[in-house]
Amino acid sequence: MHGINILLVEDNEGDILLTKEAFEEADVPVTLNVVRNGELAIQFLQKREKFNEVPTPDLILLDINLPKVNGLEVLKYVKDNDRYRHIPVVMLTTSSSEKDIIESYKNHVNCYITKPIDINEFWETIAAIKNFWLKTTKLPSK
Repeated sequence: MHGINILLVEDNEGDILLTKEAFEEADVPVTLNVVRNGELAIQFLQKREKFNEVPTPDLILLDINLPKVNGLEVLKYVKDNDRYRHIPVVMLTTSSSEKDIIESYKNHVNCYITKPIDINEFWETIAAIKNFWLKTTKLPSK
């Protein structure tokens, strides 16, 4: 079983820590790379600046409300680019705005999940993401 490279684009330190902890218990080896704004997410994908040696992610977990470049702009960048379009993107955000949900799906998000506020429910949500994206689905080969 090969490892999975995940790019977490998240600016909330608490959510980053919880997500890291949850993926440490995965049955599949996971490398979780974290960037804290949309501008860095794009640099990561382009392997620019300090990211020139990073692996291309197999999965992107993306928040909408990010500094500099928001999550919807990052999503558009990924899905409009032949080089990255195949990478599944899970919108993982506190926003339950119908406008954000519609805009995400219009731009080909693979899945939209509203982050629960309760810590146990958040943990269960990350477990569901792990089970679906790491165990159930078949991700494209590198």
